[in-house]
Amino acid sequence: MNTPLLIQALAQVQQAILANESQIESLDRAIGDGDHFINVRRGCEVAVALSPDLQALPPGPALHKLGMKLLSTIGGASGPLIASFFMAMGKTLGDTVQPDRALFAAAFADGVEAIKSRGKADVGEKTMLDVLIPVSRLLTRLVAEGTALPSLCDQLTAEATRNMLATRDMVATKGRAHFLGERAVGHIDPGCKTCEVAIGAVCALVCQPQATLV
Repeated sequence: MNTPLLIQALAQVQQAILANESQIESLDRAIGDGDHFINVRRGCEVAVALSPDLQALPPGPALHKLGMKLLSTIGGASGPLIASFFMAMGKTLGDTVQPDRALFAAAFADGVEAIKSRGKADVGEKTMLDVLIPVSRLLTRLVAEGTALPSLCDQLTAEATRNMLATRDMVATKGRAHFLGERAVGHIDPGCKTCEVAIGAVCALVCQPQATLV
């Protein structure tokens, strides 16, 4: 993913998040602290506004710069987690101008690992990791198998949706929702919905004919 495509992806994610505002807010009101969407929306605004400063940078430094900016501007529990994700991705990509799929998959995996480490959470605890970890593992496998891009994107989108829906039956053990105990069962995790929306938006973008993802 080169920097122009990265910048397009930030804009696409913002549009998708705004289009799903009512559902994400509703989910957060049910089991969260009510500020998840506000923080995510602020993060999207900051990311898109930063785009002109990212244009001249390779993807790695651009993602690191984005992460640093988000760390200082997004509140709530999600801010440091999302910032850590982008900074870890940036570190793995280094100064490579046009990362191939294998390097991008490795960077994504490192970004997810940074969230896991910072949040001290794992799969099955009703957090955004219940989408991000399975999607990362699938991405790594599909890239290693040389899966064609359209199929890769379709499978990642489906994996994100399936795991997002699965959080409905989970008891939360991390985050604000863990205070609800069994009462959180029956509700989809809002962070997982946000990740599912973002992953779907990026997959839709990179599958467009004019996209450049080696």
